[in-house]
Amino acid sequence: MSTKEETVVNDQQVVADIEKSLRYIAAIIKQKGREILSNYTITTPQFIALQWLLEDGDMTIGELSNKMFLACSTTTDLVDRMEKSNLVMRVKDPNDRRVVRIHLLEEGERIIEEVIKKRQNYLSDVLSDFSAEDTQVFEKYLSKLHREMKED
Repeated sequence: MSTKEETVVNDQQVVADIEKSLRYIAAIIKQKGREILSNYTITTPQFIALQWLLEDGDMTIGELSNKMFLACSTTTDLVDRMEKSNLVMRVKDPNDRRVVRIHLLEEGERIIEEVIKKRQNYLSDVLSDFSAEDTQVFEKYLSKLHREMKED
């Protein structure tokens, strides 16, 4: 096997290892997130919806459906339940009264911020064995990977 062929094989193995590590990390974070959410009265899909509303602001059912990869009817049911729990409310768009937007209420924001803080504390504990420099480099490369994937 030539040096070039060995490099390609090694590169393929590194990519396979990265993919596997990312998959395992995502599964662990997802499981830890579910454990944290079990102490709250919201479901995982509600958490995801509330997180989108916190990050991107008010949006229509259609916009939220697209972000969550759900059917509009499913998202409508989800919003109905969140509205009954005083997590969100439907508001008419001031620029077009035909458009109804989902607005995050204080209670929804409080829950999301608490859950995210607990997730961050968990990650902070895991990263406590990393040096400050390693953590910064790790974040830099994760951000770069995320940007590259968003552009693709």
